[in-house]
Amino acid sequence: MMENNINPNQMDQAQIEQMIKSGTTTVGIVVKDGVVMATESQATAGYSVASKQAQKLFEINKFAAATIAGGVADCQYVISQLRALSRLREVERERVPEPKYMASICRNILFSGRSFFQSMILIGGYSMTENSGKLYGIDLLGTLYEEDNYISFGSGSSFVLGLLEADWKPKMTTPKGVNLLKTAITTAKERDAGSGFEIQLCTIDKTGFKHVS
Repeated sequence: MMENNINPNQMDQAQIEQMIKSGTTTVGIVVKDGVVMATESQATAGYSVASKQAQKLFEINKFAAATIAGGVADCQYVISQLRALSRLREVERERVPEPKYMASICRNILFSGRSFFQSMILIGGYSMTENSGKLYGIDLLGTLYEEDNYISFGSGSSFVLGLLEADWKPKMTTPKGVNLLKTAITTAKERDAGSGFEIQLCTIDKTGFKHVS
């Protein structure tokens, strides 16, 4: 997670790749009853730690949450738009919008501002129509990824993905998923200079969003 002054209209491929590797660790996994999502609380400004308590995990609605990587201001703007559009959709349809709908809205925002919003966002949630956990990743170019098992963004993602390749199992229980992501984020904090301090973690199932201390 970083503060920066890069002009997105002048970004070349090397800068885009560096943006994708921005300092943070965000991760989501699908479990038997829904999804578990986690990140950490360090924000950087160049080589300095700008904040030890940066909020990177957000409840979008009762059945969807998001984690963020990239420019702080850009991510905050996108999250505020997602929350507002979720509430509007809920009023119009008289039900909480599906995670897939929120992921599509996020994709449209980032694609319409292609390379302008320096944001990479994970959206996870529980689908009441499909009775299962859903997990999506959207990059700064507006590419939408739907994952059936797990996904991770940020500079610590290589450490997290290595652990998940070995230890994630289909139909794993929520408590086991929580413990797995605590281990994953702890591993990233120990090995990645861009990740640090407190773990932010949540679960989402048919009963809704729950923050895990």
